[in-house]
Amino acid sequence: MRTSQLYLAVFFSGLTTLAAELAASRLLENHFGTSNLIYASIIGLILIYLTAGYMLGGRWADRSPHPRTFLNILAWGGFTIGLVPLISRPVLRLASNAFDQLQMGALLGSFVVVMVLFVVPVTLLGMASPFAIRLAIQDPGQAGSVSGKIYAVSTLGSFLGTFLPGLILIPLVGTYRTFLSISGLMLFISLGLLWRSCGWKPVLSLLWMPMIILLLAVLGVRGFDKATPGLMFETESSYNYIQVIQDGDFRYLRLNEGQGIHSMYHPTQLFYAGPWEQVLAAPYFNPAPYDPETLRSMAIIGLAAGTTARQATAAYGSLTIDGFEIDPKIVQVGRDYFGMNLPNLNVIVQDGRYGLAHSSRRYQVISIDAYRPPYIPWHLTTREFFQEVRNHLTDDGVVTINVGRAPGDRRLIEAFSATLLTVFPSVYVVDLPGTFNSILYASIQPSDPANLDANLVYLLGRGDVHPLILYSLKVVLENLQPAPTGGVVFTDDQAPIEWITNTMVVRFLLSGEAEVLQ
Repeated sequence: MRTSQLYLAVFFSGLTTLAAELAASRLLENHFGTSNLIYASIIGLILIYLTAGYMLGGRWADRSPHPRTFLNILAWGGFTIGLVPLISRPVLRLASNAFDQLQMGALLGSFVVVMVLFVVPVTLLGMASPFAIRLAIQDPGQAGSVSGKIYAVSTLGSFLGTFLPGLILIPLVGTYRTFLSISGLMLFISLGLLWRSCGWKPVLSLLWMPMIILLLAVLGVRGFDKATPGLMFETESSYNYIQVIQDGDFRYLRLNEGQGIHSMYHPTQLFYAGPWEQVLAAPYFNPAPYDPETLRSMAIIGLAAGTTARQATAAYGSLTIDGFEIDPKIVQVGRDYFGMNLPNLNVIVQDGRYGLAHSSRRYQVISIDAYRPPYIPWHLTTREFFQEVRNHLTDDGVVTINVGRAPGDRRLIEAFSATLLTVFPSVYVVDLPGTFNSILYASIQPSDPANLDANLVYLLGRGDVHPLILYSLKVVLENLQPAPTGGVVFTDDQAPIEWITNTMVVRFLLSGEAEVLQ
């Protein structure tokens, strides 16, 4: 077997390994979420499997230093990668049901079972480099340079493998067929090299492998990835697994593991008793009387499928709204299923911080709805980010933030309040009744709760104010919380958001309150 063929084999084994790892994260985050605990577990276990592969590959190569053995190992590694999503599907459906009902034992058990499925393929692919080194070394005096070249080629393959799933394959063909694609690629390379180095007879005994992978690709798997009641549409993007759920005349947007409703839609109703309405109360932290017709501009960071934009348009008329949403497929779902076709809504498909920083506009209200524990983008939580927000507010501007919390744990609220107070003179917290959501308001001008009372009296006296505005203002007045004290200030240099959210979620789950809530 020529050295160039060995390089080709280890290049694609490295590519397949990293592509499988990235595809594994998508396979699991659909059911377990996108927290750093999930990513750490996936990366850690994959590294353990690779470690086992390095050790076993070296020993196996010493016992059977033959190209046929080497290429057979790679073929089996590629083939078993393609079986992972098929075998894991019933287990992941069990995990979805467990997550919906917060059954932690079944949930953790499902995660372990799925990760065990990667033992065989990743361990086999991990054998590639030590086995290739054993075959390539002809002169012991060149062992170092040969080993270095093989590991370099394998790492280059891994580099390419990090981009292939998320940027190309998953958005194009989905997670299931991404596994089949990288499986088929590894089989094509390994069987092709086996034919070139050992003849066609050894290949015949393994031809059933690509035939099964091809059959699985053609037939696919029937039904949705999740057995969610009312599921009418699902798709995958580079960022999310997206579901649209129908319940009567209501539609809900759920992402990834589905433990939150990101947007709601009803063809004739706009009142949902959720966090979206509370954005409408933001201007009334300004001194009374604040005329609703004064509000003409708004930005929404975390647009999702446009619930806030629809309510704001209904309440305030055709004000100009810039909606920042990082996921273009969510935008398309919003247009297709949630009536997000408002002529006054300018959709900007960008990261919220980057998009706001590069906007030339200033807004009277900026709504930030991109947080949900434990999945909070840390770069949208810092003093520097909130300074950028302030720079894009008008002199009467107010920022409103939707933040999740756990019962008895207000560390997130305290931290956001402390961080906001380094930029804004006034910060208020409202606990949304019947939920684990708190709404934070911060105003450019120093404010007083008496402004809310005075504005409510003014609005009631007008008689022409949209009911959603009156409702949201009453909720604020009835659920205004004492000013938070303490709290860590998040900065671009240090924002321990994951530390807080992870411990918050774990404490909540271990407390037993999750079961009580059911």
